[in-house]
Amino acid sequence: MSKPIFIINGPNLNLLGTREPEVYGTQTLDDVKGICDKKAQALGYKITFLQSNIEGELIDFIQQAGRDGAGIVINPAAYTHTSVAMHDALKAVDVPSIEIHLSQPAKRESFRRRSYVAEAVHGTISGFGADSYVLGLQALSNLI
Repeated sequence: MSKPIFIINGPNLNLLGTREPEVYGTQTLDDVKGICDKKAQALGYKITFLQSNIEGELIDFIQQAGRDGAGIVINPAAYTHTSVAMHDALKAVDVPSIEIHLSQPAKRESFRRRSYVAEAVHGTISGFGADSYVLGLQALSNLI
């Protein structure tokens, strides 16, 4: 059996469905997990779906994915714009990775326009709501 794809979710994504639905939509993180399960199965993969509000735990997830996974789809949320540590962790693992965002950071506040994570991944998909995860899984599957 092939290794799973790790889908890693950053801070406040546990609040999807209620947090700023005009920006992030009304689907919950459980809804997103279900969508990802379905797409991954269609691509022949299982997923390991994780979320944390703690930067160090997210780095641990990245390192675990490097050991145990086929690749990473990551929504680093606010850590996108601040975390050199996540950048370094993604560069340190030897699996392909895709950064995704529900919203389009380039259309939002100016501080959201810089992504430290983008410099360490194969590509970025943003602005498609929960479909960003589906597109990320497809892109990652093409890299694996």
